[in-house]
Amino acid sequence: MVPEESKYLGEESVAKLLLKFSVPCILSLIISCLYNIVDQIFVGNGIGYLGNAATGIIFPITVVGWGASLLFGDGAAAYLSVSLGRKETEKIPPAVANAMLFSFLSGVVISLTGYLGGDGLLRLLGATGETLELARDYGFILYAMLPLALVQNTLAAIIRADGCPRYAMGAMFAGAILNIIGDPIAIFVLDMGIKGAAYATIFGQFVSFVLCLAYLWRSKSFKLSPADFRPDGSVLRPVTALGASSFLTQLSIVVITVVNNVLLVKYGAQSIYGADIPLSAFVVIMKLFQIVLNIAIGIAAGAQPIVGYNYGAQKYDRVRTLLKLIVKWTVIVCAVATILFEALPHLAIGLFGSGDNALYTDFAVLCLRIYLSCIILTCVQKVCAIFLQSIGNAKAAAPLSLLRDLLLIVFSLIAPTMLGVTGIFWAAPAADVLAIAITALVMIRVWHTLKQQSELPQQYSTNPA
Repeated sequence: MVPEESKYLGEESVAKLLLKFSVPCILSLIISCLYNIVDQIFVGNGIGYLGNAATGIIFPITVVGWGASLLFGDGAAAYLSVSLGRKETEKIPPAVANAMLFSFLSGVVISLTGYLGGDGLLRLLGATGETLELARDYGFILYAMLPLALVQNTLAAIIRADGCPRYAMGAMFAGAILNIIGDPIAIFVLDMGIKGAAYATIFGQFVSFVLCLAYLWRSKSFKLSPADFRPDGSVLRPVTALGASSFLTQLSIVVITVVNNVLLVKYGAQSIYGADIPLSAFVVIMKLFQIVLNIAIGIAAGAQPIVGYNYGAQKYDRVRTLLKLIVKWTVIVCAVATILFEALPHLAIGLFGSGDNALYTDFAVLCLRIYLSCIILTCVQKVCAIFLQSIGNAKAAAPLSLLRDLLLIVFSLIAPTMLGVTGIFWAAPAADVLAIAITALVMIRVWHTLKQQSELPQQYSTNPA
């Protein structure tokens, strides 16, 4: 039986629904980004570009954790939405409970890996003699909170799918505000340096976790019992299949970051910039890239409950309309971002400090303009993969979510052999062009399949390939 409060997903105007769900989702993701970005800004201005490089070294570890939380969170959210549309609500509680359990266990494994890996792991991720101690001080504090931070992120996705995107946003916002307030106090007033940034981060994350956990007593479409937390492969398999696209996207970011960190140190050392300036610039550019990408992902992920419900209810015309709106708004947002990055790169780079180093600023501005020049294509390609995940098409979503990033790794290995250290940044637009071309072919096929399904009686509908 579908809860009455969920039926509006199949009846209300899709444009109004998209606005209602996507805006809080975008804000939630931006707020989540702020944890790392705020640290970056205060560390950059308080410690310098070496501090930024150190936080960038820890970044891949936190992204692995983020990916694990999305594997279970986005998977459970998509499963919840489709189950509501199909009126199979009895499947939802064990899916939510298993997602929480395995997200927590994933955090434990990643934390232990970070602690046991020690300095060797940090060097593998690109730490140099100048950044190793800073990276250690920052990372060893963040690891402690990782299991609960992952559960919080998993719950945020489930809360949005349950029809309360504003609650998820509020929980994230509360933690982020505490982090923003705590950073300058811990870094400058208490003189704790990079350790202060880490403590402010985990305090904010803990508050967000508590607020998300409290939601379970007021959820709309499910009520959890202790029995639901029993590991269940029959529930976990479809959840992880639907969340695989999000997980692989995050995992590919880790691989890209590690590969680029190593390449930037290698080719930077052969240039006038040295090893640390290219690495520091890349960290800042990736933060700006994340902001725009998270807005695009927020549009698509916010639409996920609406898409999943209507697809489950076989209302394919509404699904097609949603796809058009998702792509349209992604293009508009990214076009504005591209204009700003190309016209005002010094402003974007200067936000993260080190303005007194002209060599660093010149290199960062040049590479910002190159790396983010085709961000429209990046974001459209990513939201198409999320859309496929929303309709339960895991077989197509997972490869598409990886496509651009795999191409980027290949081009990143090739380009600097011909263009030097800046070639690493030219790899991004090259990967974007090829990835969007392949994605377009897949989405045209999906579009036509949805159109054919809308013309068939409901019992003859099938999944689009």
